[in-house]
Amino acid sequence: MKILQILPEMNVGGVERGTLDLSKYIAAHGHQSIVVSNGGTLVPLLEAQGARHYSLPVHRKNWWTILECVGALEKIIRDEKVDIVHARSRVPALIAYFACRRTGVDFLTTCHGYYSQNIFSHVMGWGKLVIVISEIIGRHMIEHFGVQPENIRLIHRSVDLDKFKFRERQPGQSSFTVTIIGRITPLKGHAYFLQAMAKVMRQLPYVRARIVGDAPVDKQAYKESLLLLTKRLGIQEKVEFLGNRSDIPQLLAESDVLVLSTVTPEAFGRVIIEAQAVGVPVIAAKVGGVIDIVEHEKTGLLVLPKDPDGIAAAVLRLINDRKLGDAMCVEARRRVEEKYTLDQMAQKTLAVYDELKHSLNILVIKLGAVGDVILATASFKALRDSFPRARICCLTARESAVILHNCPYIDDVIVYDHHEKDKGLLGFWNLIIRLRKYRFDKVIDLQNNIRTHLVAYLCMPQASYGYNNKKFGRLLSHGIPDDLPQMPPVQHQFNVLKEIGVRFNDKIRLELWPRPDDVAYARELLQGEWIDEEHHNVVGINISASERWATKNWPMKSIAELCDLLAADNIRVLITGMEKDKAFAKEIAARAKSRPSLVVGKTTILQLSALIGLCDVYVTSDSAPLHIAAAMKTPVVALFGPTDPRRHIPPADHLTVIRKVLECSACYSTKCKPGTHACMKDINAREVYGEIKKFLK
Repeated sequence: MKILQILPEMNVGGVERGTLDLSKYIAAHGHQSIVVSNGGTLVPLLEAQGARHYSLPVHRKNWWTILECVGALEKIIRDEKVDIVHARSRVPALIAYFACRRTGVDFLTTCHGYYSQNIFSHVMGWGKLVIVISEIIGRHMIEHFGVQPENIRLIHRSVDLDKFKFRERQPGQSSFTVTIIGRITPLKGHAYFLQAMAKVMRQLPYVRARIVGDAPVDKQAYKESLLLLTKRLGIQEKVEFLGNRSDIPQLLAESDVLVLSTVTPEAFGRVIIEAQAVGVPVIAAKVGGVIDIVEHEKTGLLVLPKDPDGIAAAVLRLINDRKLGDAMCVEARRRVEEKYTLDQMAQKTLAVYDELKHSLNILVIKLGAVGDVILATASFKALRDSFPRARICCLTARESAVILHNCPYIDDVIVYDHHEKDKGLLGFWNLIIRLRKYRFDKVIDLQNNIRTHLVAYLCMPQASYGYNNKKFGRLLSHGIPDDLPQMPPVQHQFNVLKEIGVRFNDKIRLELWPRPDDVAYARELLQGEWIDEEHHNVVGINISASERWATKNWPMKSIAELCDLLAADNIRVLITGMEKDKAFAKEIAARAKSRPSLVVGKTTILQLSALIGLCDVYVTSDSAPLHIAAAMKTPVVALFGPTDPRRHIPPADHLTVIRKVLECSACYSTKCKPGTHACMKDINAREVYGEIKKFLK
């Protein structure tokens, strides 16, 4: 793999040292390391380890510079054929995110701190995977930046034990050195540290203090205030300001105590585990991720933040109780070896890279009616067969979601409730925000309308697929022409799927997954009608399509006649339909001389599926029950009138279409303009009866 890490600078600091350590490990394990930064003192060492460095002003919060850097980074990614981009800071992450969008390269981030909620911070949660350095940072990213818990990977910072070697403290020493390491900013609490040291030095004049680290350009006034504070406290002769140093292991080896006096939540505290590795007792403010690595009186001493008295008391305690310090050092070193070594951090990070490289998040959009969603089940199976390790989700309407809850080929069903929760522009935008959290690589639009093309685009996937049908189809990255309108529906879907490598198979079939309790309920309905499916031939008849499509309905006179023909052969008849069809069903029963069993409005979709699965043959017009029967492998006689079966017939092993082709066929009208309804009226009951008998034989 070719891994590109991007961060502001390569100077002294925890993030910089972590980048350097990981780069060395990447190169040593057969991968190629590339680092992009504004440069710094660590660049020569980085390049000596075999990494390649590119200098770009990725540290500057200037929009023009950011745009220029996006283009420059895109070129680096393409030229180097980078596999993964790993961003370690906010502005570099923003640049990397858009460069990765243009190149299709996987993007991940490592969150090193508590980020305020602004545009530069939110990008740290946009990685397909987000590495956090402590549990508290993980919670922060979930609660304040909306990162999905399943997208977070916890990898603690590490220490190179070859550099930070454990040393035994010598007894009888004549001096005592207390060290604080970190950038000189108000957040690190240097003022409280100096106040505490003044208290200690008044009691023990041989104690000395070292401040390692320097102030950023915009914090020089704060550094001057600290120098002035040492004079006011009368300890300027006993405090050394060492500035930025690269010999941290040596400085820690010369120290007797390390103090971390941070006043705000610390993300982790890398310097703590470095001190623990060397064998230096640690005193730390009880903030943030510090509590993950310091157990009070076991591996260090915890004090309250902004508490000079507490720090002073802890230092004096370690000076006076050498056994306590020695015991904490031994236990701390043991835990460092157990949890925080460079090898462990690097191995876990490489594992995340490998996971990212082989992961694939797919969203299928299918917002149509129940029958349309059933038609998509063949596509779900084909996708799962082609991408067995992928995470496949489906965005569907609320009324259709129940169909997919038991689907073994889908990992998650996302409901688009456009009637209530997701109604209007605000609801639509909230849906988009929800979808973006899934970090989809590919979006497959099987609905292909204006709304779904917008969804596919705004999800911001690496690629989107569907038909370029002049309904915002140009928003799709892989829009194909819809120039074969008479193609069967499932094959029509596969015409899109082939763009990602899925091929149509003539043996592909629809599926449904009623639960055992749905099947039990269906059997109870039959038993309530004195029907034994093992000893009776059972024919189901769906008596109507949706309210909008009354033109698809077969006349009730013909249905009643078919019931009588079947009853004459001792074939039991089930009349199925929706709640709205109850009056229609009663009228059919009144017209029929026989007594068909009415189960209209008594089933859910999955219960109806189970019931149709118990039938020997099913008769229906072009509606959802047609697709249910095909999915349940029940032989079906399909009656077509205003619609064209070439566009709507589902794949099935036992299916017969009866259709009367008239001059006006197929009109696709919800109202019969001639007013005769001839396309359905001309289908006679004896013709349907004959096809049923063929199946029963």
